[in-house]
Amino acid sequence: MVIARKRFGQHFLEPAWVEKVVRAIDPRPDEAFLEIGPGGGALTRPLAARARSVVAYEIDRDLAAALRAGHIPNLTVVEGDFLAADVQAAILRQSPITNQSAIGNQQSAIRVSGNLPYNVASPILFKLAELYAGGLPIADATVMLQREVADRLAARPGTSEYGVLSVLVQHVAGVERLLKLPAGAFRPPPKVLSALVRLRFHAPDPPVADPIAFAAVVQAVFTRRRKTLANALLAYAPMARGSAAGALAAARIDGRRRPETLTVEEFARLADVCTS
Repeated sequence: MVIARKRFGQHFLEPAWVEKVVRAIDPRPDEAFLEIGPGGGALTRPLAARARSVVAYEIDRDLAAALRAGHIPNLTVVEGDFLAADVQAAILRQSPITNQSAIGNQQSAIRVSGNLPYNVASPILFKLAELYAGGLPIADATVMLQREVADRLAARPGTSEYGVLSVLVQHVAGVERLLKLPAGAFRPPPKVLSALVRLRFHAPDPPVADPIAFAAVVQAVFTRRRKTLANALLAYAPMARGSAAGALAAARIDGRRRPETLTVEEFARLADVCTS
């Protein structure tokens, strides 16, 4: 019997919903998968049955042992925290997914799937973006998330959901909502609703001079999202009082606007001015 552990934020997908999620993922026989949080293997088994290979990261040692005991021939189980792991090295070392000479080859692209713990979903998405930027050929990531997080990922400027997560993820990935899942789709049922989303990573669009500074500017102004940009920009530490107006003018942005009205392109332009 698979027992959910609260400290890992575990909620396991019910069998009635497995086929719906697998159908949305649409695995193919020539594809390699990286699965995050396989749990009891509800998705792992049908993925392995349809795909070429699966590398599954499981933090719960008992669940990892149970998956290994199933002797699925094209499954590699990695026990440990995905966020703390050297994922690219582990894949190269342990899995038939790819090899060093194939990195960057379109034929060796990796697909990601997972039922992400709600409390670490955002850090996992940012790590996937970092892995893609670092050369791991991720074709897409189809993951289950808290529906509120999914709404923020796909939010457009000017909406209440639009914020730091929206800007930083949309800067490096396209976001597509695939399915809505009720609480009853999981055991035990979570206290929130869920959604299945697909992310397709790409190079930063538009490019920015300093990605770290870009993220810092976005995070800073959203700490004052109720204020005008002329005031909100003062939350960015390197911004001296009196220089915010000049930066906004140079970026061709009206300082009377509020942070949630800026597009990703405008944030990129503003960050480049602030760090030039």
